Amino acid sequence: MARAPRAAGEPEAREPEARNPETQEPAVPDPEGHSPDGWPLGRLLGAASRAVERAWHDALEARGLTHAGLIVLHFVELGIRSQTDLARIAQVEAQTMSRTVDRLEREGLVTRAPDPADRRRHIVAMTPAGRAAFEAVRGLEDEVFPRVDDPEALRAALIQIVTASPARQSR
Repeated sequence: MARAPRAAGEPEAREPEARNPETQEPAVPDPEGHSPDGWPLGRLLGAASRAVERAWHDALEARGLTHAGLIVLHFVELGIRSQTDLARIAQVEAQTMSRTVDRLEREGLVTRAPDPADRRRHIVAMTPAGRAAFEAVRGLEDEVFPRVDDPEALRAALIQIVTASPARQSR
């Protein structure tokens, strides 16, 4: 079907812009058909990390926890009590750990007290509410993370990547 000629000054008719059906943002053309199976490994790891992190953050938030708070609860359950040791093992600055423990303490999930043997140290302990919060997220990974064909191989590869990376140094 032929179009009628445009009148002087009339804009040229354009096709409606293609949109991503999920986000309604303009679709990005992919002339070469780049799909994740053609991405470099770094891009795949970054994209997978962001996707899992978003889902994990949302699931924890719905249960009243943060990722940092969960790490503290996990380490305390393992028997690490010193706030300094928690920061070192979690590979975060002492101030960062202090803020995380502050929040957990305000929420009634942990207590913090001076170490009777060394009053410069603070000892962190889980409260019954903290234990309940920690137990409530046990098994959450199975709900949140996508299934993979060989979870043990994925776990082994991730451990290999993490342990091969240099630890973050405290300043």
